[in-house]
Amino acid sequence: MNLPTYAGTGFKFENATIGEIIGKLLPYIYVLAGLVLLLMLIAGGIGLMTSAGNPDKTKAASGKITGALIGFLIIFVSYFAAKIVEIVLGVKFM
Repeated sequence: MNLPTYAGTGFKFENATIGEIIGKLLPYIYVLAGLVLLLMLIAGGIGLMTSAGNPDKTKAASGKITGALIGFLIIFVSYFAAKIVEIVLGVKFM
């Protein structure tokens, strides 16, 4: 059975472990997370500007911004945790 290669890199899924597959997907996941962060910050900023002093709308918009920043922090820490695991265990993720 001929399995497709991964994104033109010659990576085949025949004997790939789950770690190798996740390692190939991680850079794309980080880019997607960055784009979601940007969109959430924009949505929260627009919500904050259009709240017109309404405390409920202001609180909801601030919650979006806070959630986006906490999510970014989690992604940022996970990236460096993956790099530390690469160095300590010698596993190639990215």
